[in-house]
Amino acid sequence: MALRDEMLEIFLAGVAAASAPAALAKVLPSQAPRGRTIVLGCGKAAAAMAEVAARHLPGEVTGCVVTRFGHGARGYTGGIEVIEASHPVPDAASLAAGRRIRELAETARPGDRVVFLISGGGSSLLVDPLPGLPLARKAMINEHLVKSGAPITQINFVRRHLSQVKGGRLSAAAAAAADDMHSFVISDVVGDDPAVVASGPSVASEFDPERALAILEETGWPVDVELATLMREACVTTSPTHPIHVIATAATALDAAVEHAMRSGWLVIRLGNDLQGEASAVGRAHAAIALDHLARAQRCLLVSGGELTVTVRNRQGRGGPNLEYLTGLMAALPDDAPIAALACDSDGIDGSEDNAGGWFGMGARAPAAACEAALTQNRTYDLFAGLGGLIVTGPTRTNVNDIRLIAVGAKA
Repeated sequence: MALRDEMLEIFLAGVAAASAPAALAKVLPSQAPRGRTIVLGCGKAAAAMAEVAARHLPGEVTGCVVTRFGHGARGYTGGIEVIEASHPVPDAASLAAGRRIRELAETARPGDRVVFLISGGGSSLLVDPLPGLPLARKAMINEHLVKSGAPITQINFVRRHLSQVKGGRLSAAAAAAADDMHSFVISDVVGDDPAVVASGPSVASEFDPERALAILEETGWPVDVELATLMREACVTTSPTHPIHVIATAATALDAAVEHAMRSGWLVIRLGNDLQGEASAVGRAHAAIALDHLARAQRCLLVSGGELTVTVRNRQGRGGPNLEYLTGLMAALPDDAPIAALACDSDGIDGSEDNAGGWFGMGARAPAAACEAALTQNRTYDLFAGLGGLIVTGPTRTNVNDIRLIAVGAKA
């Protein structure tokens, strides 16, 4: 098997382990409630999770979930409606979904069961802004934050202060069914805090408007009196305490990828499930680690996960964190180093283009000068397109962040 195909197979083994069919069916309630089961959800895995819920939940099942365009239902979802909306910047479909799902939550009654299906990407897909905050302005703030290079914990902290459904406000709307409420979460955040995933629509969360305003100002957003007043005066509702199950994480995917690689004969060295930082800088750091193992004549596979960020300098740029990581890595390697690498987002979309990520090997590598130019202009997509190094999987309908593989000592 060609090395590129072998590395892609390892990546896909990780994705499969973190998918809804693998992670959700075994933990859903098996006994029917006295009333209905209302399924409410959001995120890139929401449609796949809804399919599993529709097949396995007993009794009358109704509800609604929202997912990204292209990540929708491929099978039976029964009475669970699936809405597709825009990501990473919310649109009118996001707003319609947010209102529809909140209205369904408000129909919950004692004896009903409410099941929340939450996964990464839900912050822009499930949108119901504070009264007085237009969707267009909410979308502009969201786009600014996403492109600012701020960590997702800070971005989602701000988002919950602008919403009527985030930060536990959705579960608060369904409080009448608090005695039989369950959250199932596929985590795309470092640390796997369910209050951060999709900005925690079903999870009790900290609210601190002054801190949220400070984050906006630190990222360069001009906070005016009207916005500050809206955020300070928004009612903070207590979310019902209920079982919250984190069913798949970056570690889930990396465990499966490592197991697959070891069965294929690789010596695997794990660099961490939860790496953060500027993507290109982490790539350069990993080049040094790879070269150290190469100097010791050690054929191995370096594996890492987590969520890297990109500071966007060119608003017309193309290429997400995985391509920026690979470009930083490639720039720091000698042209003749027998090192290959693959880095892809587990959701099948790196940034906002059509690729999951990319790959390079000995026969498909750009010189350092071309790498540096691509990084300066955020044009890494064009760089890898020229190399024939784009990896396109299509939407995987799960989301546990990135899986990165560096093959050391392997000719490719």
